[in-house]
Amino acid sequence: MRIGVFGGSFNPPHKMHEDIAHSLKKSDLLDKIIFVPTGSEYKYKNNLLPDQNRYDMVKLITDAYDYLDVSDYELKSEVVYTCETLAYFKDKYPKDEIYFICGLDNLSYIDSWKNAEYILNNFKILVIKRDTDDLEKVMKRLDAYKSNILVVDMKENPISSTAIRKDITDSNNSVYLNENVLKYIKDNDLYR
Repeated sequence: MRIGVFGGSFNPPHKMHEDIAHSLKKSDLLDKIIFVPTGSEYKYKNNLLPDQNRYDMVKLITDAYDYLDVSDYELKSEVVYTCETLAYFKDKYPKDEIYFICGLDNLSYIDSWKNAEYILNNFKILVIKRDTDDLEKVMKRLDAYKSNILVVDMKENPISSTAIRKDITDSNNSVYLNENVLKYIKDNDLYR
């Protein structure tokens, strides 16, 4: 089985996150996609909702599909690095192929991540191409790993979590959210 690990802050999880997961399954690139919310100890993100809220919201969009799942692996009291997360899933699913799903923006600096060589040598990287990114430049720099990098050309809506949070703060609504996620946000008075 081909399992995609889809990390992110999911603050909140929005329709583009869902579209990416469904598209990867429909295009027969992956058999299962596991959403992995980043823990609140991650130093490059601020203003994250509590871990449990973000986990619960992702669960609302994954529960309806047998090929989608959510993991709380990174929701710990210390920072968990991508290399650790991928190693965890590799151990958990030893007979399966583990893919890391990321945007081209992340791929552009993946070589600066902790144990980057381990990631690039041991996992397939499914890269969601964005129209504005310079794919050639990034791929040239990572040429030694090109056999493990698969670029997925996907129509992407420029949905911004920051803009969604502002919509909720201003109007308690957003067209970019799954209705169950929006209801959860309203019921729990989040982002207000």
